[in-house]
Amino acid sequence: MSALKSRPVLRWLVPVTAVVTVIGGGAALGTFAAQAEPSLPPRTAAQLLVDLQTSRLEGLSGTVVQRADLGLPPLAGLIGGDGLAGLLTGTHTLRVWHSGPDRQRIALMDTLGERDVIRNGRDVWVWDSRANTATHRTLPEHTAGADAPELPVTPGEAADRALAAIDPSTEVSVGRSATVAGRDAYELVLAPRDAASLVHQVRIAIDAREHVPLRFEVFADGSDKPAFEMAFTQVSYARPDADQFAFNPPPGVKVTEETAGKRPARAPGKQPAERPDVRAVGESWATVVVARLDGAGAPADQAGAAPGRPGSGSVADPAALLGALPKVSGDWGSGRLLTGKLFSALLTDDGRLIVGAVTPERLYEVAKG
Repeated sequence: MSALKSRPVLRWLVPVTAVVTVIGGGAALGTFAAQAEPSLPPRTAAQLLVDLQTSRLEGLSGTVVQRADLGLPPLAGLIGGDGLAGLLTGTHTLRVWHSGPDRQRIALMDTLGERDVIRNGRDVWVWDSRANTATHRTLPEHTAGADAPELPVTPGEAADRALAAIDPSTEVSVGRSATVAGRDAYELVLAPRDAASLVHQVRIAIDAREHVPLRFEVFADGSDKPAFEMAFTQVSYARPDADQFAFNPPPGVKVTEETAGKRPARAPGKQPAERPDVRAVGESWATVVVARLDGAGAPADQAGAAPGRPGSGSVADPAALLGALPKVSGDWGSGRLLTGKLFSALLTDDGRLIVGAVTPERLYEVAKG
């Protein structure tokens, strides 16, 4: 069970990668400089988990830097620099504000403009200064904090998801103390016991006084540098002013109104209906997702589509992308394989997409079964 499951404020602090997916782009700013280890009273891993569960946070603001180096193969010409490749590599910097369950804001800054996601009560705005556009949605009345859109920002939800994996398959320990954004912090270390997992360790730096996750790092097997990391470079626990969450579209901005009813409501605690064409195999760190893709089994190298336009940020034809991946085969069948430092993806010729943070050998076992 997640130590943060009952913590709305920390559930809101979700990974930066998700926000980049929503509002796109990124800026290459900031570094995570090493600092001397602070001297802190000893605490056990169990005590740190209790700290996370019992802390109280009324407000927060700061700057978050996220970096990813997932070791993806070069697919030049098939994916534009502002699209998928931009999300899985490089550095992104955001400003974040939080003031209770119904007031949050994030701003993704780059050299050409600013992109914001703002929640102020029932109003949710997405604003892109470069495109000069804004989208507005009004949430239904009496929207519960858990059902409201979560605005992705920092290490907290990344920590929440990692902590949810704590079970006999996970070794939990305390790492070195650290200084993050000028704050002394303990380090909680999670390590999968399953050899099929590509994750070596997850390290979470926790504010020694406020018990808030300040840094989240994922290390791949065989590497002493994080394949993915996000951290505050500046943080304040003062409650932000209400003005930070008030948005008035600048003159000339094209505003699109979304209909709140577009998202179907569901009863509290009820999960969306399971899709028969998607299933999970295995547990915890070695979980593999298997999806059936209609028409995906056609040989990728027989596609005659041209690559996407340079800079378009999209793929003209998925078959062209798959044709650039290496062919693999075995007693499970044949297909195409995409590998990175933290994940593997197998597209079989019979139309199955099999993905997990596991070795290719584990994918082949699932494909055979």
